[in-house]
Amino acid sequence: MVLWTRLALDPVAADGLGGMPDRRFEVQWQVAKDDRFRHIVRAGNTTADSRSAHAVHVEVHGLRPGTEYYYRFRVQGHVSPTGRTLTTPSRGLSQALTMCFASCSHFGEGFFTAYRRLAEDQPDLVLHLGDYQYEYPAKAADVRVVQGPETRTLANYRQRHAQYKSDPDLQLAHATAPWLVVWDDHETENNWADEVPEAPDPGFLDRRAAAFQAYYENMPLRRAAKPQGIDMRLYRRFSWGDLATFHMLDTRQYRDDQACGDGTKIDCAERLDPARTIMGDRQEKWLMDGFRRSRSRWDVLGQQVFFSQRDVTAGPQQGFSMDGWDGYRANRDRIAKALGTVRNGVVLTGDVHRHWAGEIKENADQLDSRNVGVELVATSVTSTGDGDESTNAGQLAENPHLKFYKNRRGYVRTTFTAGELRSDFRVLPYVRTPDAPVSTAASFVTVDRDHTLHPA
Repeated sequence: MVLWTRLALDPVAADGLGGMPDRRFEVQWQVAKDDRFRHIVRAGNTTADSRSAHAVHVEVHGLRPGTEYYYRFRVQGHVSPTGRTLTTPSRGLSQALTMCFASCSHFGEGFFTAYRRLAEDQPDLVLHLGDYQYEYPAKAADVRVVQGPETRTLANYRQRHAQYKSDPDLQLAHATAPWLVVWDDHETENNWADEVPEAPDPGFLDRRAAAFQAYYENMPLRRAAKPQGIDMRLYRRFSWGDLATFHMLDTRQYRDDQACGDGTKIDCAERLDPARTIMGDRQEKWLMDGFRRSRSRWDVLGQQVFFSQRDVTAGPQQGFSMDGWDGYRANRDRIAKALGTVRNGVVLTGDVHRHWAGEIKENADQLDSRNVGVELVATSVTSTGDGDESTNAGQLAENPHLKFYKNRRGYVRTTFTAGELRSDFRVLPYVRTPDAPVSTAASFVTVDRDHTLHPA
């Protein structure tokens, strides 16, 4: 596991350095079997300094598999709050897993109550699928004040991450369970594609390097993910015993620029170019190799943008978002075909600020083709505000393989067992004021080897 903390006296200081003196501090870390730390099983010291904005990453080894632990940090008489974590089960074991996943948390557009409710569900694991923070400056309509200008420099990104990490609801979610994280676009800027910014910007690569550095500093990532300039290896794989393998993807850093100028397009021939990629050749080969070697009951893709075909235009014409996998049709078809070779394929998605659930077709244009997996799309934590009770009946009718839609904020809670996957779409009635209750808008069960969403 990776333990993370950061030292900061003034977390949102404009220089991004948290009000800390420009010197090194020795930080003690402890891992225990109990939350009172009477039975400490691992401990050590590490150094925090200004080169990493006094962020700390500790990779702990030698712990028992499938075990709950507690951790904390100490520095100069200060003691951090206690965090809870779990280690993954050993191979050969298939103990049940409760996993929650979320995306898209804009600080100014709402309160992070969804993170608190997620923590109260006591998951074993949390996945965050991107847009953990947003680059934009404050807006008049915001319900909370966003600190600093639009993020472009390392100081800007550090300040923004610090403001998010200062939120008590988000802190609680981090302290409740281990997290697996991947980015989408807003951790850097909207709709960037490899070395291509949203709008022409000669300073984009410097901005990208700054965003990557701050992301690494503020996330529980291993040393293997430490960025080298404008490059950062974020795609990686984890197994939960023999029950589930999580293939965490990066669909931003290696993609071709969005087809036909981005946005929603009708009759965009460019999106059908077989050479177009959303993930890059090396990552695609890595994923295919992982599918071929997998012996897990469930193979789960943790990724960012809508995977299934989604016609967003009413009537006989078809309109597709060029930012999602529909803008990279051949790449999506290859992955869908490979997904059909594993025992149970599951795609987890964020980005679109709405709950969706769908069945992935082997051939997206043939609705009677076989299902090769299911896609679960998490709504936003706060982005776009409270939402409403609209049904989006038109898009559901245009896309009968999509089975559910909800325009409220929240997250998805999943329970994996050897026999089934249960998906609970958790929603809050409002986020523009704090402390909303949570409820389940819909639940689905996917049975082993079935690839179908059955209402629960």
